[in-house]
Amino acid sequence: MIQALRNAFTLPDLRRKLLYTLLILIIYRLAAHVPVPGVDQEALRDWLMDTTSGVGRLFNLLNLLSGGAVANFSVMANGVYPYITATIIFQLLQPIIPSLQKLAEEGEAGRRKLNRLQYYVTIPLALLQSFGQARIFSSGVEGRPILPNFGFSPPENILPTIAVLIAMTAGTMFAIWLGQLITEQGIGNGLSLIIFSGIVADVPFNLRRIWIQSPEEGAGMAVLRVAVFLAITAITIFVIVVVQEGERRITVQYGKRVRGIKVYGGGSTYIPLRVNMAGMIPLIFAQSFLTFPAVIAQFFVGSENVGVSNFAMGVMNFFSGHSPWYGLLYFIAVVLFTYFYTDIMVQQQDLAGALQRQGGFIPGIRAGKKTAEYITAVYRRITLVGALFLGGVAVLPFIVDLVLKTQVLLITSSGLLIVVGVVIDTMRQLEAQLLMRHYEGFIK
Repeated sequence: MIQALRNAFTLPDLRRKLLYTLLILIIYRLAAHVPVPGVDQEALRDWLMDTTSGVGRLFNLLNLLSGGAVANFSVMANGVYPYITATIIFQLLQPIIPSLQKLAEEGEAGRRKLNRLQYYVTIPLALLQSFGQARIFSSGVEGRPILPNFGFSPPENILPTIAVLIAMTAGTMFAIWLGQLITEQGIGNGLSLIIFSGIVADVPFNLRRIWIQSPEEGAGMAVLRVAVFLAITAITIFVIVVVQEGERRITVQYGKRVRGIKVYGGGSTYIPLRVNMAGMIPLIFAQSFLTFPAVIAQFFVGSENVGVSNFAMGVMNFFSGHSPWYGLLYFIAVVLFTYFYTDIMVQQQDLAGALQRQGGFIPGIRAGKKTAEYITAVYRRITLVGALFLGGVAVLPFIVDLVLKTQVLLITSSGLLIVVGVVIDTMRQLEAQLLMRHYEGFIK
């Protein structure tokens, strides 16, 4: 791998791409430290230290997706999450709205139009998310607001509020633009690399938290604790790589066609069905779904109606992870969302129809409906492994908490999914670039 990197840097165009990617990531990290107007940094740090409440979990997830920008409540606090949400929405709407499905099938021109529509939807989503984040942040910790001048009343707060919303929305579009620059002129997927950079940037901070967790235990126990967490991280990465790269190959045969005196076609290939086709999208769905009740309930805590206040407090305690049943509910939600999202993705691909149009067939299976039923049965069986794997990744912090009495990890399990996926994807792109120039690549 080191030799391959050395070979990559000896090629002027590939070296330029690598340096360009690094430059864009540095620009993003610098922008992630530019706070929105009026932020109380001390109150913000107190808020982000809360990792047990539902709201705390939600904002730690948003901090992950924003590349660490929420930790500073910067103009990049939304990160690329509104664009990811818009992309997921359009993926879910394509089977429902024929015009969107037609655009997706029109090739490059159709994809450009679809991307433009996603950008249009991203702007109101960014405004909405900016308002929601700022509204909850303005409540502060123990009565100390993080954004003391946010809100549309009294009137003197209107301009500061508009300034915050515009700054955060502009930061989102700027982050998306930087990601697109990396994708088009650099190496790797730009949006994924932006998220990746924020996850990796948090490793020293998490390492320090693990080291000083119990100062009275001494340096020996601190070293042992760090070693244990390094081992957990290494084992988790190994399992993620094995499952992420796992696939079921369905053999496909192509019939021979005779045109004149020439014979075309014949041969065989395979359809690779991945064990985990959904990536970490089910984790985002499940965590957002489970933290939403806690976010809503917090507005009713302290209500004049004692019954309503007690009920809201119970909802917050349950959906903030204090209940022993929360981990089980989280696991089940991830499994269900994995099946849901994978089913949508496979239906959109229409593998059976594509095979029939290209003259291919699965040996022993009739083309058309029978092929579609066979592919559906196969991917639903292998998705069980992927769903259980994602569920295990989701509840790994709870398992660590039961054993080691802490949920602090060097990199969160969700973050490891992103890190491993981004590294593998970037390595493959570098491998393709090197193979074009007859160099050995990364992956053997």
